[in-house]
Amino acid sequence: MIRPQKFFKLSILAFALSATPALAATSVPFLAHQAVYDLSLQKARGNAAISSARGKILYNFAGSACEGYTTEFRQVSQIDSGEDKSTLSDLRSTSWEDAEGKTYRFKIETRTNDADSSAVDGVAERGEDGTITVKLKQPVEKTFTLEKDVVFPTEQVRRIIEAAKEGKSLLELTVYDGSDNGEKVYNTLTVIGKPIPGDRPPKQPDVSTDNGTLKSLTRWPVTVSYYDRSAKQDAGEQTPAYAMSFELYEDGVSRALVLDYNDFVIAGEMNKFDVKDSKPCK
Repeated sequence: MIRPQKFFKLSILAFALSATPALAATSVPFLAHQAVYDLSLQKARGNAAISSARGKILYNFAGSACEGYTTEFRQVSQIDSGEDKSTLSDLRSTSWEDAEGKTYRFKIETRTNDADSSAVDGVAERGEDGTITVKLKQPVEKTFTLEKDVVFPTEQVRRIIEAAKEGKSLLELTVYDGSDNGEKVYNTLTVIGKPIPGDRPPKQPDVSTDNGTLKSLTRWPVTVSYYDRSAKQDAGEQTPAYAMSFELYEDGVSRALVLDYNDFVIAGEMNKFDVKDSKPCK
């Protein structure tokens, strides 16, 4: 699931979609694909000095339960705040996660305007006791440990789909994806809506809804709220750092993205979708 600083945080969730062997026997196979999403400003709240926003997400997903899952992701976005002021950000990431959620490798590079790019590079390994050791190469060399209950992005999505198939409406998970400085961990709350049968057309169709591979598949409306686990909690309910809403097909494709950053909301409409060849497990 892409987290540049204040704007567009790295949420590989909606993109790094995979299945583990435990689900493969009972679920629709997850689809290797390439997708492009057009980004636009849906609304600004309060005193947010944002007049427009635009950009694109380019996403590639490949792999299998045997060889693991690889994602390549790029997000280019521009925020205009009036008086000829704008911020251009370019985020690129690659990651690989094995199907059992034991190993997660990641490289993330972010550039804002003409400033030097910042990079995060590391690997996370789950030990026999379940605890996770993270070894960072960038931005600084550092090794630290995460608790057993922490999951990686593809494992997070697997559990969301599993919960949706079981008819659950809420799911709480603690997630590590290597974003920000490579040390941040998020508590997440996922709200899952009622299943949408494949023969029910969406209110706002896109290229995914005309695709023959997806037309017969069930999808679910999903909203995932991300809370910074290290943030101090004041009295009362904690405000999420950001939230993502989307429709999730049972083969792992996401459509109708909505990225909520509290003071403004970005919509992501899929305008290109291609199915890629994949090698089935032997």
